Amino acid sequence: MGEVKLSPPWMVYFRKLEAFFMKDDDVAVTFDKDNGVIKIYVTGEAKAEAIEKLLPSHKSFGNVLIDIIVYPANTKATSKMSLLKTALEGNKAVSYTRSMSVGSLNDFNFVVFVPEVVQFYNDDLGDINGLCSTLYQDLAKDLFGEEAGIYFCTDKVE
Repeated sequence: MGEVKLSPPWMVYFRKLEAFFMKDDDVAVTFDKDNGVIKIYVTGEAKAEAIEKLLPSHKSFGNVLIDIIVYPANTKATSKMSLLKTALEGNKAVSYTRSMSVGSLNDFNFVVFVPEVVQFYNDDLGDINGLCSTLYQDLAKDLFGEEAGIYFCTDKVE
């Protein structure tokens, strides 16, 4: 049997970010192990701003605090759905986004991802290769959090 290698939970979070943005040519995710910083390099200020507002600037893993820095970044306020649309623009993992209102009910906002399994190294002891297999919608829920009126979905297979 091969050697078992386990990574700390902040590496799992980094790998989730890296896997989520791997199809987006405008985004590169790196991890600075010496300083405990996840760095996200984004082409386009509006997109960088949207990603920065959607992700936490710090993530706590027990007694370990990891900084998350988006380059370039600035500060303009906008809704979470418009931030998602801007942040995910050009990402080939996204099939489409849609917002709709139903009568007097609140808006329903959907981010629909391509029907594809995302696989990345994740120290998964239940997998012989140490891989995690999931959907983009599940990664989005973990990375961006859940908010009323915003739903992450997977597109139907044609």
